[in-house]
Amino acid sequence: MNEFQVPANLGRIPGKIYCGEGFSNFTADQWRIFISIYATVVLWEYLEEKIVDVVTLIEKKYGRNVITPNLHLLLHLSACSHDFGPLYAFWYFSFERMNGILGLLPNSHQQIEPELIRLEILNTHQSVRSLSEMDQFGHDEMRRFWMYSRTIQESTISGKEPFPGEMLKPFSENIPLSADGILDLMIAYYNDTYKNLKFRKPFETDSLNSIIIPLKINKYCRCRIGSEIFGSTFSPRHQKSSYILAKFASEDDSIDIYPGQIQFFFVHEISTNRINMENHYLAYVRWYKKIKNRFYFSINQEQMCNVELWDTEFYPKSRDCIIPVHHIFGRFVPVKYKISDRKNAKEYLAVNSINRKYNLR
Repeated sequence: MNEFQVPANLGRIPGKIYCGEGFSNFTADQWRIFISIYATVVLWEYLEEKIVDVVTLIEKKYGRNVITPNLHLLLHLSACSHDFGPLYAFWYFSFERMNGILGLLPNSHQQIEPELIRLEILNTHQSVRSLSEMDQFGHDEMRRFWMYSRTIQESTISGKEPFPGEMLKPFSENIPLSADGILDLMIAYYNDTYKNLKFRKPFETDSLNSIIIPLKINKYCRCRIGSEIFGSTFSPRHQKSSYILAKFASEDDSIDIYPGQIQFFFVHEISTNRINMENHYLAYVRWYKKIKNRFYFSINQEQMCNVELWDTEFYPKSRDCIIPVHHIFGRFVPVKYKISDRKNAKEYLAVNSINRKYNLR
C-alpha cells in the first residue's frame, strides 16, 4: 500500500489498511479513494471468480425495479453523473462532504454555525478557483482548452495558446537547451509543429531562410492547469504529481493514450514571424513502454477497467518527449506490480488513471 505514488491533494487512507484494520472507521471520502485507486491492484489476485459470478447472477435475476434505494441521492445519480462526471470521481455522500469542508474552515469551536455564516466563502478566489465563473479564463476558452487534449488529430496547438493556469515556482532562468540534451528535440518539435517554416541551430547553413531557435529556456518545477497542479522530477517534493497521460496519433490514424512522467516544465521564447517574440509553454516528458499484456485487469476479455499494465522502462528520447501543456490528458497513480509471486518475476507498472474535473456550463 505504501508503494502507491498518490498525490497529496487526493487524500489519504489509514496506513494499516493492508492488514484489515480501519475499515469500520472509513469515511465516505476514504472509501472513494480506496475503491478508485487502491482496490483493483491490491485485491485483484485475492478476489475469487465466484464473487464475480454471484454479482453477475444477482444482476440477471434482480432487475432495477426490485432493488430499492435507501438514500434519496440514489434517485438522482444520472443528474449527478451529468453534473460531476463518473460516480467514482466525486464524493458520494453530499452532506458529509459539505460537513468536511465546513469543518476545515477556521472557527472558535464554540459558536460554529453563526461564525460560518459570516464567512465570505464565495468571495475568496483561492477556495473556489476551480469554478470557471470565478476564474479569469472564460467559458468558451475553457471549453476550447478542454478539447485540445481530446481532438489530438485535428489539434494545431503549438504551445503559445493561452491556457487556464500558470507556471509555478521554483524555477531556473536562462538554462541552456544543451544542458538537458533537448536542443535537437526542440528543433524537431518546431519543424513538426510549424509545417510551413524551417528551424535550425545557430551557426548552421542548411537554409538561409530558416529560423534560428534561441538556446535558453526557463525551467519550472510545477504547472497549474485549472484547479490541478502538476509536478515534475525537477522537484522531488512534487514528484508524486508528475505522472501524466497524453494522447498520440499513430501513422494509421489510430489514437492511443500513453503514460509518462514529467521531467520539467519550461517556457521557450521564439519568433515565428521574425517580428514578435512569443512564449511557448511546454513540458519535457519521458513515456513508458507499452507491453503485450497491457489489459491484464479485465473481466471476460473486456477492456472495462481503468487500470493498465505498462513497462517500468521509458522509450528512448525522441521528439514526442516535448509536448504543449495543453495536450496533458490527465494524471495517474503508479504502483509497481508483479503478475507472478516468483522472485525473478518481471515487475510492471500499474497505471491507475485519475479523472480530471472541469466546470463547463
